[in-house]
Amino acid sequence: MRVTTFLAAAALAVAALPAQAQQTAQAAAPAPAAAPAAQPDSEADWTLLRDERKKSLIAFIPVTTGLMLAVRCMDGALDGVITGLPAHPRGRPTRPLGLAFGTERMHQTSWSVTTDPTVAISDYPASFARSLKRGGALKIMVPGGAPDGRNLIHDLTLPGSTSAIEQTLAACGRPLEDPRDDLLPDIEEGGLPLGLIWAKEPRIAYPNTFLAAGYAVVSCVAQTDGSLEQCQLEAEQPPRSRFGNAALRATREARIDVTDQAPGALPRMIAFRANFTTDPNQVRRPRD
Repeated sequence: MRVTTFLAAAALAVAALPAQAQQTAQAAAPAPAAAPAAQPDSEADWTLLRDERKKSLIAFIPVTTGLMLAVRCMDGALDGVITGLPAHPRGRPTRPLGLAFGTERMHQTSWSVTTDPTVAISDYPASFARSLKRGGALKIMVPGGAPDGRNLIHDLTLPGSTSAIEQTLAACGRPLEDPRDDLLPDIEEGGLPLGLIWAKEPRIAYPNTFLAAGYAVVSCVAQTDGSLEQCQLEAEQPPRSRFGNAALRATREARIDVTDQAPGALPRMIAFRANFTTDPNQVRRPRD
């Protein structure tokens, strides 16, 4: 299967968040392109909910603009979640959102859409969680999300999490700090920093699985010879579906090239999203 970078293959549902986490009011922006500023309790940690039966741990916080931010570890799989967004058109299982933590520039990120079109799932959940853990200013830009079609910006000030997000990251075996996080904003929507192109795209074989659709997001460090090293799985849906392993295997033969527009020499961090789909009437069973 050929990689289609950040093109959707199928919408994938995720488990519902707790009911008490969904009781936030819908945003009522006083101006068409801006949501009201949030006023959280700076002394409070994020709410932490544990469900031993589902092997689930969720750190979440509702904000007064109508959004809710959450980090969830369920049976070893980590998700970064935003709920309460303007509904995304059905049939488009990814959506762009602009993010700016603190004083950093706004950069566009790609998110997966669930069966609820007002919910978005991060392609880089661990990095998103670590940024949320620090608290402080966060701007979320929804392209075309205002009633008049302009971009809608949620201007938030979040409390840091002294325990809840840390516990959620630890439950999924994710580190509390990762220097790769600082490199993610340099990655364009297509997965490559400015000036880098695929000399040989990853070619991914559909794994032996009973699942008809899914995706995996992988990040790597491109070396001076164009090879990819230090590759790691950032996100996979459904979890443990073998889609992640298939995407990681494909990085062994993939190669990167540098154009004249490259602002810096290799090594550089790159990423790609592999979308998987097959005819549901021809779903293959996994082999041991």
